[in-house]
Amino acid sequence: MAIEMKAKNTKVKPASFSFDSAALVKKLLAAAPERAREVLTRRFGLGVNPEHETLESIGDRTGITRERVRQIEAAGLDVIRASKAFKDANAAFSELVRYIQSLGAIVSEETLLSMLGKDEKARNRFRFFLMLDSAFFRERETKDFLARWHVDHATAKRIHEALSKLYTSLSDNEVMSEGELLDRFLEELKEVNDAYKNEEVMKRWLTLSKNIGSNPLTEWGRTTAPAIRIKGVRDYAYLAIKRHGAPMHFSEVAKAIGSLFSKKAHVATTHNELIKDPRFVLVGRGLYALTEWGYTPGVVRDVIRETIDRIGPLKKDEIIKHVKRARFVKDNTILVNLNDSRYFKRLKDGRYTVV
Repeated sequence: MAIEMKAKNTKVKPASFSFDSAALVKKLLAAAPERAREVLTRRFGLGVNPEHETLESIGDRTGITRERVRQIEAAGLDVIRASKAFKDANAAFSELVRYIQSLGAIVSEETLLSMLGKDEKARNRFRFFLMLDSAFFRERETKDFLARWHVDHATAKRIHEALSKLYTSLSDNEVMSEGELLDRFLEELKEVNDAYKNEEVMKRWLTLSKNIGSNPLTEWGRTTAPAIRIKGVRDYAYLAIKRHGAPMHFSEVAKAIGSLFSKKAHVATTHNELIKDPRFVLVGRGLYALTEWGYTPGVVRDVIRETIDRIGPLKKDEIIKHVKRARFVKDNTILVNLNDSRYFKRLKDGRYTVV
């Protein structure tokens, strides 16, 4: 099953529910004792102030210990879960479960909350719902994955395993198109329900991983790969030349960085960064190519020497032909270097060799 990539906006529209989240929060909190209601309101930012207060700050404000605040919070949640208001809210929670299933059953916390609420107060209300019902399970952030919520333990486990295998299958500097990565990811998802296997859901799953990422050209690889870990002008220059597919003058590289990535790059700064980075090779007057394209560093003399060392003695026309594949220079520049007796000599049959 190949994934056909389409030029479209894959962002999911904000969630729309049949219930009023603010009214539901009010009903649920009303089921808790007053003290617990106050703690929960502050902990989840359910009041006028959307800020989440810590256990310590609430304890300092009320004159009790951090642990006692935690106990009141836990007891308050338990009281709500045992209340008639919670039972009556079953349809609302089921609706929320179905929504998360539509997103792929497992979603990063940041992504999910941004879809559930248009502002911080709304997001706080849904965070409260997620914490309240056992149908929703939160996985903490680890070195490999972002904090995430899921409603299906089996699917979540398979997605974690698939992402880990996908990461292992990538070499350190490997970079590929989004379509290629999704096809490879699909190979690791054989145990996952086919209902989830669509481009939008799979791309959302990819964002769970802290080890796999994309660059501004929508190329994917390990987040440690130079072409993915974009840090400055050098990295943007690399992407600009790679996208162009041919050597570029450093002034054009600077312009391309601005047009492609909306990043301001001074011409002089760009030139200096190209000079210092081994990923780039000067192949003409101000023209830079990528080393990975097979260009070797060095001046014209070095290219002539490398060519003769690799192939053997060659005639003048043959040397010019080979050098011009590696450097954008005039024939006369090559001949001037070739006739330098300190480095090259002409044999009796007209071929040139290294001194």
